[in-house]
Amino acid sequence: MPLVALILVTVVWGITFVQVKDAVAIYPLFAFLALRFAIGSLALFPFAVVRARRGPWKRGAVVGILLGFLVAGAYAFQTAGLVHTTVSGSGVLTGLYVVMTPLLALVLLRRRIEPATWVAVAFAGLGFAMLSGIPQGSRRGNALVLASALLWAAQIVLMERYAPRFDPLILALGEMTTCLVCFMAIALVRGEVSVPRGWVVWGALLVTGLLASAFAFLVQSWAQQQMSAVRTAVVFALEPVFAAIFGVWLAGDRLGWLGWGGCAVIMAGIALAEPAAGGGITRASLTCDGRRRKTVDGDRELQPDPGGRNGKTWEETRLPIFPTQPNFRALLLVVA
Repeated sequence: MPLVALILVTVVWGITFVQVKDAVAIYPLFAFLALRFAIGSLALFPFAVVRARRGPWKRGAVVGILLGFLVAGAYAFQTAGLVHTTVSGSGVLTGLYVVMTPLLALVLLRRRIEPATWVAVAFAGLGFAMLSGIPQGSRRGNALVLASALLWAAQIVLMERYAPRFDPLILALGEMTTCLVCFMAIALVRGEVSVPRGWVVWGALLVTGLLASAFAFLVQSWAQQQMSAVRTAVVFALEPVFAAIFGVWLAGDRLGWLGWGGCAVIMAGIALAEPAAGGGITRASLTCDGRRRKTVDGDRELQPDPGGRNGKTWEETRLPIFPTQPNFRALLLVVA
């Protein structure tokens, strides 16, 4: 289920490329991003309020805000880098977060990376290069885009650390509101804030705000309770694949044999990295004495539940995983 949910997120991200490209051609970029995350925040807020009444939420909100700064910084650096480098160069350099993620996981989380996963990461990096071409442009522009990739990798790695501890709705709302504040501040300084006009802009705002932001970040927060950062990054490599497919289908783009080969290489890498796709995920409860939780990626050390009492397991003391909850089902109806 987490794997399927993350693939669905990459489909959403891929299909919105065409819409966003058309929208930002007639509406300022940072104002668009601010309104996008405003819509995402409003979509999550009522559900998060209900969840907050049922359990502790302040620490989760703080973590969500910190992760939101990483997301906002990644968007900002990538946008600034595009001024000084080519679009294709930006695409392949941004895709290097797939390579950076296992390195950061190794350093920050001391995660053991399986050899097959390293091969999958290499496949994903090669696929990005085949899809986007060889990076060109100035050193300054490339450095800014590399900084963006590093921030994306850090967000994915830290989400692995904190997602099992906090409610996914609270984490996602923290990220959304932080991005809203950051991009609104930039848009105000640049004098770009104005009321959008036309269905091209409003359609893109609604789709990206509800699906590509609120739904996508909520799914990531939930899925990384059960999936490692490295596997998440490899699955996210499908985003340019779906962007290319929908570009050909909806926008009349042409994808040569090198581009289609890049799509195939990325998908082959995901097949290598997903041994659990057919066998499911083996999980064991984490007790308050600090025992490990078993996953298909190996043993992952998690912190004991700070609110645990009388030897209850983490699974018994935390709130239920949200896809079984009425609030999440209602949210799905909203974004659909």
